[in-house]
Amino acid sequence: MLAAVLCLVGLSLTLVLGGAAFPEVIPGLPDAGEAVRWGLPLAKTVMNTAAAGTVGLLLLAVVLLPSEKGRLSGQAVGYVQAATWAALAWAVAAVFLLYFQTSEYLARPFGEASVDEVTAYAGSIAGGIALMFVILLTTGILLFGRTVTSATGTMWLLAAALVALTPPALTGHAASSGSHELAVTGLAMHVVAISVWIGGVAAVGYHAMRSDAQDPAIAADRFSRLALWAYVGVAVSGIASAAARLEALRDLFLTEYGLIILVKIFLFAVLGLFGYMHREHALKGLRTAEKGTPSWPSRSKLLFLRLAAVEVLIMAVVMGVSVGLGRSAPPPPRESEVDPAALILGFPVPPPMDLANLLTLWRPDLFFIMFVVIAGGLYGAGVTRLVRRGDTWPVGRTVAFAAGLLAIVAVQLSGYATYAMVLFSAHMIQHMILAMLVPILLVLGAPATLALRALRPARRRGDRGPREWLNLLLNSRYSKVVTHPAVAAPIFVASPYVLYFTPLFPTLMSDHLGHLFMGVHFLLSGFLFYWVIVGVDPAPRKVPYLLRILLLLLAMGFHAFFGISIMMQSAPMAMDFYNRFEVPWLDGLAEDQYAGGGVAWALGEIPTLLVMVALVVQWSRDEEKEERRRERHARRDGSEDSDMDAYNAYLAERARRMQAAQTSAPVSGTDGGSGGGGDRTE
Repeated sequence: MLAAVLCLVGLSLTLVLGGAAFPEVIPGLPDAGEAVRWGLPLAKTVMNTAAAGTVGLLLLAVVLLPSEKGRLSGQAVGYVQAATWAALAWAVAAVFLLYFQTSEYLARPFGEASVDEVTAYAGSIAGGIALMFVILLTTGILLFGRTVTSATGTMWLLAAALVALTPPALTGHAASSGSHELAVTGLAMHVVAISVWIGGVAAVGYHAMRSDAQDPAIAADRFSRLALWAYVGVAVSGIASAAARLEALRDLFLTEYGLIILVKIFLFAVLGLFGYMHREHALKGLRTAEKGTPSWPSRSKLLFLRLAAVEVLIMAVVMGVSVGLGRSAPPPPRESEVDPAALILGFPVPPPMDLANLLTLWRPDLFFIMFVVIAGGLYGAGVTRLVRRGDTWPVGRTVAFAAGLLAIVAVQLSGYATYAMVLFSAHMIQHMILAMLVPILLVLGAPATLALRALRPARRRGDRGPREWLNLLLNSRYSKVVTHPAVAAPIFVASPYVLYFTPLFPTLMSDHLGHLFMGVHFLLSGFLFYWVIVGVDPAPRKVPYLLRILLLLLAMGFHAFFGISIMMQSAPMAMDFYNRFEVPWLDGLAEDQYAGGGVAWALGEIPTLLVMVALVVQWSRDEEKEERRRERHARRDGSEDSDMDAYNAYLAERARRMQAAQTSAPVSGTDGGSGGGGDRTE
C-alpha cells in the first residue's frame, strides 16, 4: 500500500514539474479534459507495474528457483499461476490505456470516444497497434500459463512477457527524436532492464518472506548476479535515452525535463547503494548445508528483507517518475529551421564521402554497440576461463570471431553506416558484408562450442543453468527444423528478392526499427546458412560435404542473378524513401542503383572462395579423423585392417587347400588313380 502511494506521489510531482498536468489550453480548440490527462498516466503506471510483476514472477519460477529435470517445483508452478493474474491486470490496464490514448488523439473528453473510433485507432496509429500487440501477448500468457508446469513452457512465457514490454516504449518520444539509433533501442532496453530489476526484487522479497519458501537463499543469490546486469542495462540505456533527447549538457540543469532526469539519476544511485549492501552484507550470510541444500541464517535473511522492502519503495517512486517523464515533452531543438532529412534519417544529409568523413561521422547505434560489446566480452571471458584451467582453444577461431565483430563495427557503427542510409550502393555493400562475410567469421569462431566448454554445469543435479539451456536449444526440435538445408538455404536465398523487389524495402528504410530489423535479419539468415555449410558448433544433423558444396554454389548463383536483376532495373528502386530527401552531391539515383547491383554481383565471389577453402580444410580434417577412428576400432578388435585380414585369411585358406591337395596326390610309378593321372610323364 505504501509503495502504491509513493508511486502516485512520484507520478503527480513529475507531471506537475514537467508541465503535463496543467498544459496551456487554447480557447476554441478541442481538449480531452482533465480525466484523460490524469487517467492516461495512471493507466500506464498500473500497466507498467503489472508488467514488472508478471516478469518478476515468471523469472522467479523458471530462472531463480531450481527445477527438477525440466519440471517446475510446486511453489514455482504457483508463481506461474500468480503471473497469469498479473498478466490479466496488465491486459486490462492496456485496454484502458488504449481508450485514453484514443480520447487524447481525437481530443475527446472521457466517455465520448466510440468503440469504432477506438478500433480504428488501434488498427492505424502506431501507439494503438503497439497496445493491441501487448493485449494479444498478455492474453496468451494468461491462457497458456494456466496449464504450464514445465521449465521450457515457462521460459517461453517469460520471453513473451519481455517482448510485450517493448512496443509501447518504441512509439513515444523515442520514435520521433533525432538520434533514432540511441533513443529507440535505449528506451526499449531501459524498460526491459528496469522491469526485470523491479519485478525480480519484489518477487524474491515475497518468496523470502514465506515461512515455507523453498530455496530462498538460492533465489536471492541468483537474482543478485542478474540484478547487476539489470543495473548496468538501466544505466547504459538511461544515458543513451537522455543523450538522444538533450542537445547539450546544460539542458540537464536548466530545463524541467533535465531536472526530472536528475531526480531519476539520484534514485538510481540510491538503489545501487542498496544493491551493494545486499551483496556485501545480506548475501554473505549464505551457507551450504549437507547435500548441497543452502540454508540462510535468520539474521542475514532479516537484513535482506529490510533492504528489499526499502528498495521496493524507492522503485515505486522510480516507476511513477518514469511514467511522468514519458508524458513530459523534451526540450525543443534550438535551431529555428528543421532539416526534413533529419526527421527521416535522424541526422542531416552528410557531405560527400571521403576517408575523413568515414572515420568521423560515426553512428552510435546502441543495439549493435551492445551486441559487439556483449558478444566480444562473453567470448573473451570464455577463452580466458579455458586458458586458466589449462585447456586450449584454437587461435584461429578467436581471430575469426574478432574479425566478424570488427566487420560489424565497420559497417554498422562507423561513418559508413551514415552513408548506407542515403546511398543505395553503400547500403548494398553493408548488406553483403552483414549477410555474407560477418556470419562466416562468426560461425568459424564456434561460439556455441566455446560456451559449452566454458560454462559450468548446474550445481544441483537436474536443474537447468545457462549451459543446460544452451544444450537444450541446440538439440531442440526448433533447431532441427531451422538447420535443415531445405529451410536454411531458401531463407538465405529468397530474402533479398522478397526485400528489394517488393514495397517492403522502402517501408523498412523509412523507420529505424525497420532498418534495425533488416540488419538483424541479414545476420541471422547468413549465420543460419553458413552454420549448415561450414559450422563448427554442434548441430542436430550432419550434412554431407558434397551437398554443402552444391548448396553453396546454388546460393551464390542466385545472389549473382540478384545483383544482375538490380542492374537491369529500368527505374530507381525504393523511390518512396529516397525521394523524401535530397543528396546534392549525388550524380543520380539510377547510377547509384546500378553500382549497388554491381556490388551485389561482384562481392559474392569473395565469401564463396573463403567458404570453399574452409570446406576443403574441414573435409580433409574430417577424413583424417574418420581414418584415425577406424584404425582405433581395428586395433581394439585385434586387427589392423579388416580388408587386409580378409585377404590374409583367403591366402591362408588357399595355401591350406594346396597343401592338402599335394598330400593326397599319388606318387609317380604306382598305379594311377582315376582320371588317367598315371599316364602323364614328368
